[in-house]
Amino acid sequence: MISQRTTLLAGAILAGLAVIVGAFGAHALKPQLLATNHFDTYELAVRYQFYHSFALLCIGLLMGQLTSMAKFKLAAIFMILGIIFFSGSLYALSFGAGKSIALATPIGGVFFILGWIWLGLGIAKRN
Repeated sequence: MISQRTTLLAGAILAGLAVIVGAFGAHALKPQLLATNHFDTYELAVRYQFYHSFALLCIGLLMGQLTSMAKFKLAAIFMILGIIFFSGSLYALSFGAGKSIALATPIGGVFFILGWIWLGLGIAKRN
C-alpha cells in the first residue's frame, strides 16, 4: 500500500512541484495564461496542490504518532489521487486540453473529500 516514508516523500515532492509550476505560471506562462483566460484556473490548480501536499505531510507525521495506520494510508492515497485528478485536469485545461478532461476535476474533488474523511476517521479512532 503506502508507507509513512512514501507519504512524507510524496508530500514533499508535490509541494516542491507546486512551487515550481506556480513560479513558472506566474512568470514565464503568465502572458499565455492571461491571453487564453486560464490564469485563474492555473492558480487554482497550484493552490489545491499546495493545500493537499501539506495535508500529505501532516498525514505522514500522524502515521508515526497514532495507531490508525490503515485509515491514514487511505487518506494519503485519496489525497494523491485528488492532486492528480483535480490539479492535473486543471493544468491540462489551462493549456488547451479538450473540455472532456474537465470531467476529471470533480472526480479529483471527490478524492480530496474522501481523503479528508479518512484523515478525520483516523484521528477519531486514535488510542
